[in-house]
Amino acid sequence: MSSIKEKVPQDGLPVAVDFEQGHTQLGTVHDVQNLTLLGYKPELRRNRSMFTLLFQSLAIAAIPYGFGGPLISAIYGGGQLPMFLGWIVVLILSECIALSLSELASRYPTSAGPYYWSFQLAGPRYRTVLSFITGWTWLIGNWTITLSVNFGFASMLAATVSLYEPDFVVEAWQLLLIFYGLCFLTFFLVAFGNKLLPLVDTICAVFTAISIIVTCIYVSVKADVGRHSPSYTLGHYDTSLSGWNGFSFWIGILPSAYTFSAIGMISSMAEECGDPTIKLPNAISLCIPVGGIAGLFFIIPLCATLPELADILGAPVGQALPYIFGRVIGSPGGAIALTLLVLIITLFCSISITVAASRTTWAFARDNAIPFASLWSKIDERHGTPILALALTTLIQLLLGLINLGSSSAFLAFVSVGVISLAVSYGIPICISLLHKRKEVNSARWTMGMYLGQVVNVLAVLWIAFEVILFSMPTALPVTEVSMNYAIVVFAGFMVLSAIWYGVYARKVYRGPPESDGLTIDST
Repeated sequence: MSSIKEKVPQDGLPVAVDFEQGHTQLGTVHDVQNLTLLGYKPELRRNRSMFTLLFQSLAIAAIPYGFGGPLISAIYGGGQLPMFLGWIVVLILSECIALSLSELASRYPTSAGPYYWSFQLAGPRYRTVLSFITGWTWLIGNWTITLSVNFGFASMLAATVSLYEPDFVVEAWQLLLIFYGLCFLTFFLVAFGNKLLPLVDTICAVFTAISIIVTCIYVSVKADVGRHSPSYTLGHYDTSLSGWNGFSFWIGILPSAYTFSAIGMISSMAEECGDPTIKLPNAISLCIPVGGIAGLFFIIPLCATLPELADILGAPVGQALPYIFGRVIGSPGGAIALTLLVLIITLFCSISITVAASRTTWAFARDNAIPFASLWSKIDERHGTPILALALTTLIQLLLGLINLGSSSAFLAFVSVGVISLAVSYGIPICISLLHKRKEVNSARWTMGMYLGQVVNVLAVLWIAFEVILFSMPTALPVTEVSMNYAIVVFAGFMVLSAIWYGVYARKVYRGPPESDGLTIDST
């Protein structure tokens, strides 16, 4: 196993140090020493604060898109009740995951995230294998959830065109070209604009808040198809649309669950933030309360003005939100204006989530866990960015996007695979921590304490298990070849490929991340 000593630069500190101020180019001396204790040398610039991390997590959640993109599932699931009450339920359960991850991120604040946590928490006999499984699940989740955002942008843009041209039918190759265009745009912005990315996340937070307010007012005032009563707005529940009858409510919460599925991804930004033992868990834990409250101002006006649910099911490209805007506003121009706001938010989301995914790829390569690891683990010194890891992340998306040319149903499985993979990668270290009676996280700088922590951890694990089941199920019954959800098959396929890689080569070179006791109250 690589020792901590091997991870330290030969000259002690990696960059010039201002000893009077206690700063290096890559953070304070204190940050450098802490990362060294965790087994790594500083390579990324610490140009993010707690607020910019929070803004990045909100940009990744991208509430108008995160909820609006897969909104058709909430319509199948019964309409207003799962949209409103489901949002509340998901906020509570997802916050349990966020709080659980916050503790782990405080004890072990590195870009390696969940697979590093699993390694440090597990016993010596199984830690390497558990870390490898967690890491590949984490990596697959990062890649596929980013893929789902970028392809969702393409689908929503095509649905926007249908507002002016109702007879327009988008071809698979046209969606692919839009998707490719966004991937290339995001690549160049992330690769060469690293200094500006914290500002981009801040602008996104402000723009999202303004967009939600504008949408709330515009939809509420226009209401071209009428307004529902308060009881109908918050409680209407049609169980006849999905074929799942009373279980439809849980199908209807899928958009809410998707919105906050990537809550843990900013853990990969730990090495770009000063004092991450406090600032990173604060950002993770605050995202859902802040985003959840803001989301109600977007969701309730939609619930109050929804057209007939059966009509929404026929929305072009399966994108309900542009169709709802068109019906509620009563004019293509107004609907396009609102949808344009959502598309801009989705672009911001694409940038922020790609940043996080590229850091995850880089971190896993740094620990020699993926093919050609030495290549992907390089940092471009001029831009302070793992450009080659970013290129790999983008290339994987471009290749997976080709699947849509052959089978749209198979491709749509990747949306669910992203949620499933991320959820499993969260669940493994949380479960290990529970099995060890939380002794590691109880001494972290940011902790919930023994008793509250146990309750929250158990709820998080139960919700993760249920999420995996939910996102493996078809949205509507009876199941056809087109409506079948192949997510669990695709997920298993990815796991088989990673197992083959481990058996053929990785087990010879992967020894896990550096062993460390983490950062505690005493050590910091």
